[in-house]
Amino acid sequence: MKTALWLYLFLFIAFFDLHAQYPILTPFAISLGAAPTFIGWMMGIYSLTHLPGNLMAGPKVDKHGSRRYIMFSLTAAGIILIIQSYIHTPWELLFLRAISGFVLAFLSPACLAMLAQLSDHPVTQGKYMSGHGVVHTLASVLSPAAGAFIVASFGFSETFSSLGIILVVTGLMAYFTLPKTVPAPQAQLSDGHATPAPLFGAQTRLPFNWRYLILPFVLACAQGILFYEIPLRNNGSASMMSTGLLFSIISLGALCTLSLLFLNKYSPMVRLLCGIILMSLSFYALATTPEATIGIILFILGTAKGIIFPALASLFIRIGGARLGKTFALQSIATSIGSFAGPVLAGQLPDHISPFFIAFLILMTGLLFIPVKRISPTPPLSASGPYHS
Repeated sequence: MKTALWLYLFLFIAFFDLHAQYPILTPFAISLGAAPTFIGWMMGIYSLTHLPGNLMAGPKVDKHGSRRYIMFSLTAAGIILIIQSYIHTPWELLFLRAISGFVLAFLSPACLAMLAQLSDHPVTQGKYMSGHGVVHTLASVLSPAAGAFIVASFGFSETFSSLGIILVVTGLMAYFTLPKTVPAPQAQLSDGHATPAPLFGAQTRLPFNWRYLILPFVLACAQGILFYEIPLRNNGSASMMSTGLLFSIISLGALCTLSLLFLNKYSPMVRLLCGIILMSLSFYALATTPEATIGIILFILGTAKGIIFPALASLFIRIGGARLGKTFALQSIATSIGSFAGPVLAGQLPDHISPFFIAFLILMTGLLFIPVKRISPTPPLSASGPYHS
């Protein structure tokens, strides 16, 4: 539990720094002279360069453990942010965002693998993933508005410098607090029998059915569209403060459902299906309803995120077996591709087509390809389970 608390602290600081950039990156790029199409590529290149990092992260985390890659990712990302405070052209920003995407590709697989290895009980693992989601959401509630406020008070250069220094210090703290090795327990059912890693054919190299990767892809694609469109809503007339508040509203909605820990008792696939449908309807509402209701819709969209992402992590723990590093790396690859495709697609759409409606179509299409019947139901909890203690 001590390791989980330290990890949650580092994740909070890292997520705070990263989410604080969301409402200010687009205005910063515009201040450097970037066009809207270039901004779409600038946001997308970050996710595109995740791919080589994710490909390296999976086997490396399984072989060497998570600690060194968490330290590397945090420290390198902080140094890049400090350099970012001194740039003067959009192409320099594009280059630094590309490097940042590569170094941060190691953070998510390493952190999720370490959390999953702290317990061998499926429901307890689900609680750890929910804790990860709560930390992520708490940081994202505060950071967008905080980032916009800091920029309004001190400017872009000072903001990026301070965020970078915090990340470097966090990386150094991880060196002294995280354990060098964490035992990798075999995922177990509530009766104590080990759950074997699922196999989907002897010739495939994936530890699970490739169609499960459609889930993180469509979710990241829809989120990429959202992060691209909100700062440019009303043709870019919205201020950084109002944009930061809108991102915080999404996180508040997610925090509400992440706090409902009893949801971990239900099947990850059921939670995913319900959450994706709710998120799809939220995007449809954003495309069709008046501007005055955007705050309410974004809050509902946030509640859907709070249902989806702990369930997604629990699903990949279950289907990945003992190869958690490779499993979460594959998930991150699918997420990176989706995060790249979303803003780039939104930047190419003509004015008369709502990007939010395209996000709705992407999510609903993704539901058609999910192999729902291949996941066994969550085993019932025994009387001595974690919710009865």
